[in-house]
Amino acid sequence: MEEREISKAVIKRLPRYYRYLGEILESGVERISSSELSARMNVTASQIRQDLNNFGGFGQQGYGYNVAYLYEEIGKILGLDRKHNMIIVGGGNLGQALANYVAFEKRGFVIKGIFDVNPVLKGLSVRGIEIHMLEDLERFIREEEIQIAALTLPKSKASEMAELLVRYGIKAIWNFAHIDLKVPEDVLVESVHLSESLMQLSYNITRYEREHP
Repeated sequence: MEEREISKAVIKRLPRYYRYLGEILESGVERISSSELSARMNVTASQIRQDLNNFGGFGQQGYGYNVAYLYEEIGKILGLDRKHNMIIVGGGNLGQALANYVAFEKRGFVIKGIFDVNPVLKGLSVRGIEIHMLEDLERFIREEEIQIAALTLPKSKASEMAELLVRYGIKAIWNFAHIDLKVPEDVLVESVHLSESLMQLSYNITRYEREHP
């Protein structure tokens, strides 16, 4: 299939399709129409067909979608058919919470290590994942072939650490710090600003209360 530019909105919906299809597959459903998938996901059937047509369609007229096949193909599009070695930089509460999230491995994201500057944490483990000190960072990234770094440091330290990670060869950063990182064009950054998400929820609550006094 020829490569084409896919909109960010479509890419953002793909993990949701994957999650729903996984649940549908576990329930024993073998095939599903775009209308049935629409009812479950609260996305229009037309939107579903348009989104999937960006990657070849996958459906058959009068049959719908083979759930197992579509689930597998979307997994391939998302790169979940291969392993991604990752580290967590920041061994505090958030970093340890991420390390404890076992679903990462099921999706192919293998957390190889946690890094921190606090010597009290050195050698401790979170779910069997050892906490290392930063002096081991460059060697560890190279030897363990780390692709992704989850950055869970305070805002004041995030930019400096991002520069270090880039210098050591990291090409993808999952950024939880409340700062927009400036990195080279060939380094991918996905930022998760928890407070912004909470503020959006606050806005929606406020709007609902205004519309439903």
